[in-house]
Order: sequence, then structure tokens, then C-alpha cells
Amino acid sequence: MVLKLYSAPEARAGHGVVALVLAEKQIPFELVLIDQSAKQHKTPEYLGKQPWGQVPYIDDDGFVLYESRAIARYLAEKYADQGTPLLPPPSDLQKKALFEQAASIEFANFHPLAFKLILEKVVKMMNGQPVDEVAVAGYIAELSSNLKIYDEILGKQKYVAGDELTLADLFHLSYAPSLAPFGIDVMTTAGLNVTRWWNDLLSRSAWVELQAQGIRGTSP
Repeated sequence: MVLKLYSAPEARAGHGVVALVLAEKQIPFELVLIDQSAKQHKTPEYLGKQPWGQVPYIDDDGFVLYESRAIARYLAEKYADQGTPLLPPPSDLQKKALFEQAASIEFANFHPLAFKLILEKVVKMMNGQPVDEVAVAGYIAELSSNLKIYDEILGKQKYVAGDELTLADLFHLSYAPSLAPFGIDVMTTAGLNVTRWWNDLLSRSAWVELQAQGIRGTSP
């Protein structure tokens, strides 16, 4: 049974990251579109699978899993021997620890601020609501300060967990790509190393294709 991805079609947020992992790992899947505008993600049937009423979730032959980071880890481990390697080998304890360190940094020091910027600037602008520019400036300042540390780290290695691409890098593509179109260029002003790394992620062929075509199912 082919894996099913229950998702909105746009390659953004957590479902965009999951779609990117599916593409990088060359995993066939069936896309089950969820119309959030019609509140399909809030129906009793959907909540029976994803109790928080969010996208995405996957159904892998009866195994249901939600939360994009958990899904990404599951897919990267299950399909470790195909597509782009996205996790260190289990036998390399030090590389595995460095990956977990980088993933924790993204979750604690990057994602919360990027998400706050999305809510305060992007969502409000799209809905024609007033934006608290003072709050936005504060979030940008804090994220820029954190990215200065990223710049130091990336001056010593190619990616956030070392010299090899991992899920810790891809997790940054959840919300940050939506910032620049709304005038927040923090990802390209924090330092040359961050800019180099960020442009590397945005130029990955799988990501470029997802942005152009949206999320689509693939054939086995």
C-alpha cells in the first residue's frame, strides 16, 4: 500500500518540509488534499487521525503519524538507503549527537521567532489587519542575533550539523521562506555564511520544483 500524505497543496510550513523529504528520499506517495478553507481539517473524521486539526499527517499502510518533524525523521530512517541521506548513520554516535544538537537549536532558537514573524507580519498583512511593527522589529532583532551565531557555526562547516545536509537544515524551510516576500530579509543579512547556506537550501532542485508545482502525489 502506497504511503498517503494528508496535506494542503502548497509547499510551505510543516507539510512543505514533509513533501521535501518525500522528494529528496524519492518515496512514492498518494496526496490526499485537505481543503483548510472548507475546514476539512476540523471534521470529526480528520480529528480522529490528527487530534490537533492540523496538516500534515501520513498513513503508512495503517500506521498514522503526525507532526512534521516526527514524520520527517520516520521517513528518513525507514528509507535510509534511498535518495538523499538526511540522517547520520546510527552507528556514528558523535554525528548523531551533532545532528540532535542542530535540530534542537532550530526548534528552540529559530522556529519560534520565525513563527512569530509569520503570525504578526505575514498573516496579518494577508488578512488586511494592522501589524504591530514594534513587535516585528523586536522579533527580527532577536532572530538576527541568533543568526549571527549561526554565521559563526556555518563559517566552520557547510551545514548546521556538519559538512553533510541533514533534516536539521531542512527544518528551517518551514516558515522562513515566507519572510522575504513580505520585506523581512533577515536570512540574507545576518552574515555571508548564513546567506551561502540559505541560498543552498532554497536552490535545491526538489524545493524549487515544489515551489513551482505545489505538492503532488507520485507513482510507485
